[in-house]
Formats: sequence, structure tokens, C-alpha cells
Amino acid sequence: MLKTLIYKELKMIIASPKFTATFGTCAVLILLSIFIGIQEYRGAVRQYETAVQLNDQEMAESTSWGSFDTRVFRQPDPMQIFVSGIHYDVGRMTGISRWEEIKLRRSNYSDDPIFAVFRFIDFTFIVQIALSLLAILFTYDAINGEREQGTLKLTFANPVPKVTYILSKFIGAWLGLVIPLLIPILIGLLLVMLYNLPLTGVHWAKIITMLGFSLLFFTFFIAFGLMVSALTRSSSSSFLILLVAWVTLVLIIPRAGVMLAGQVQSVPTVAEIESKHAKFSQERWDQHSALISERYEKRNAAMEGLSPEDREAYEEEKMWSWMEEDDAEMKNVQADISEYGRKLQEDLRNRRAAQEKLAFLLSRVSPASAYQLAMMNLAATDINLKNRYEDAMRDYRTAFNGFVNKKLEDSGQHGGFRISISSETGVNIDTGDIDTKSLDLSEVPRFEDPRHSYSAAITPAMTDLALLIFFTLIAFAGAFSGFIRYDVR
Repeated sequence: MLKTLIYKELKMIIASPKFTATFGTCAVLILLSIFIGIQEYRGAVRQYETAVQLNDQEMAESTSWGSFDTRVFRQPDPMQIFVSGIHYDVGRMTGISRWEEIKLRRSNYSDDPIFAVFRFIDFTFIVQIALSLLAILFTYDAINGEREQGTLKLTFANPVPKVTYILSKFIGAWLGLVIPLLIPILIGLLLVMLYNLPLTGVHWAKIITMLGFSLLFFTFFIAFGLMVSALTRSSSSSFLILLVAWVTLVLIIPRAGVMLAGQVQSVPTVAEIESKHAKFSQERWDQHSALISERYEKRNAAMEGLSPEDREAYEEEKMWSWMEEDDAEMKNVQADISEYGRKLQEDLRNRRAAQEKLAFLLSRVSPASAYQLAMMNLAATDINLKNRYEDAMRDYRTAFNGFVNKKLEDSGQHGGFRISISSETGVNIDTGDIDTKSLDLSEVPRFEDPRHSYSAAITPAMTDLALLIFFTLIAFAGAFSGFIRYDVR
């Protein structure tokens, strides 16, 4: 009996004209999104390799450790093909030097603002928007539509248990919609393999898990459509209810949760943080200037009464010790400014984390939010992408500056400069650089992108998995409970 009813449901779905139209549209969207994602990724890789090559060339042309600096770039990840997340919003590079704070700059949207208006259509967007609507379209009249046509009454003229009937509706709709949609998905994955993208075993494990989450999200809307159809007498009423519910769950609640969290948990703006940092930096450098001026006065006072020859000999004898002293003081200023900036960023991150936690808690009332957050975590394009890279870049900055400082000490360079004024030679600027040959860069530490393991991806997604399962079970239980009491006449 169950097999017969499932076959009947499958036949009715596949024979429907709307199935051909919706399936064709979704198939084109899936394949097109993957193809465009592949092209965007390959373009990003070319841009990344060119930027790295140019930076290496500039480093190779350096002749002084005192002015030696570099840039590091965020490497594209093939997972952005399926889930763009915040990948295009986050900057792609930062400077590494003793003077510059770590901050990712030049995002894709800052370079091409038009994409920020319309965004990219990725696999997650298609499942979240198009496929969920497809599930509603095929289930809104699954039960009340047959009652209106009179076929429901005829079906129960036979000894058909209601449990068997509602189960056949669910299984039939699931098989009739999921299996055909797996075809363009598998073709898209084959396309990824044909382009020979650098997908590791961890990437494939993430992709398979993402497909599982997508099927579970799709299953919820199938069960939800059946529930509303079983609780209403008119197919037009169920369609209206489902449409309003879809708009609320997919479009309103995720954004409303973030907006409400922003009002409850305040976070200082980037402009406020930069203003505080700039103010402290200015005050610290003013103190440094005052201290240096005082030192110069003491040094000049110590040379009063000396003949020009003795004065020149004295300056030559003391020059390098003075430069070391001034350089040490300058490094202290830089360290204080960096530490203050670190504390500001740490406070900002803690406030943002509290706001994000509240926003995600409120938005997870919607299964659409749970699904999107899980997909972003699996693809490593989640909200922590910026933090992971900036933390790794700060660690690299510490190692890089330590390496440069050691080279300065070993080579006798001090990274500072001294200005002297003579009536004979005029103004002389001495940087202390004693070697103008190309630098040996073989020992320069290289930046390594932060790795995102499968366990790091699946752990935060387990909460969303539990929520999606819970929502699906509640929807199916509602469909089952509603149909048990349904009047088939």
C-alpha cells in the first residue's frame, strides 16, 4: 500500500508542468552559480599570485633592513565557489612593518562596488531561496488540494491508514523533488573536478556535509508545506500562509535578529576606534618629540666650549650610541602604540562577539538562518574569517619584525636616522645604513594562511544541525497530527 501511494505521488509530481519549469530553472541556476564561482575563484587566484610576485620583487630590490617591509595577502579558498559568505566583504591584504597596524584592506566589494549591490548568487543562496520556494510550490496543496478535487475522499474509500497516507505524501514529495535536483548538483561537482581545482580531502568532506545540510533544509520545507496543507481546508489559504511564513523565515527574521542585537548590544564603530588610536598615537609621539628635544639640548650642552675639530670628533664617537638610544626610545613608543591598539581591538572583538552571539541566537529562530550559518562555518567563510586572518597576520608581524630587528643588530644598522647641521657641509641625514647591496631574503619568514580543519568547521555547525533536525521533526509532527484529525470529506 505504501509503495503504491509513493508511486502515485511521484508520478503526479513529475507529470506536473510546474515541475519541468521549476526544475529547469533551478538546474540552470545551480550549474550557472558553480561555473561563475569557478571563474571568480580562478580570477582571484591569478590576482593573488600576481600580487605576491610583485611584492616579492619589491622585497628583492630592498637594500636596507631599516626600511624593509612587506605585504601579505589572503589566499582564495575554493570553498567560496559554493558559499561566498563574507569572503567578498573582507579585505584581501595588509601591510607588515614596524609602523603599520594589521588591518585587512581592499575587499572585492570596495574594488567593484556594483557587486555589493546585487551580491553573488552561490549554491547556498539557491537552496535557501529557490529550492525552499520549490518545496512550498509542490506541497501547499498536497492534502487540501486533493480534498478540493475529490480524490482524497475516493482514496479513503479504501482501507488506507492515515499514517500510511501522510508518510507516502512526505516520502513521495521528497523523492520526487530531491533526486532530480541531485543531477545538476552532481554535474556541478563534476565541473569542479574537470577544472582541476585544488580540493583536498578536507574540502570534499566539507562539501558532502554541506549537501547533507542542504537536503535537511529542503526536507524541512517539504514537511512544513505538508503541515500547513494538513491544517487548512483551502489550497489558496495554505499557499498564502506558506508564502507569508517563507518571507518571514527566510527574509525577515535573520535581518530582524541582527538589527535587534545591534540595538541591545552596542559596539563602537571603526571610526571611533581609529580616532582613539590616533589620539593616543599623537600624544605618545608628542611625548617622544619632547624627550628627543630634551636629549638634543643635553648633548649640545655637553659639547659647549669644544673647538669645531673636537666637536666633530666627539659627535663621530657618540653618533652610533646616540642612534641606538634614540632607536630604543622610538621602539618603546611603537610598542606602546601597538599595545594600546591591541587592547582596543581586543575590546572591540569582545563586544562584537557578544553582539554576534545575541544576533545569531535571535536569528536562529528561523531554520534559514541556521542553515546559512552552518554552511558558512563549513565553507570557512563565516563571520570569524576576518579574525582568523588578522590573528595570523599579527603573529607573522611579530615574527617578521623580530627577524628585521635581529638583522639590523647583526649588520650594525639601527633603523633610525640622525640629522646634523654643519656650516661646511650643510644638512646631513645619516640613516646608519652601511650596506647598499641587495639583501639576503632566504631567511625571511613566510606568511602561512590559517588552516580551517573539518573539526573546526563541523563543531559550530552541530548546533545548527540540531536546530534543523528539530524544526523538521516539529513540522512533520504537525503535519501528522493535523492530518490525523483532518476531515477527508
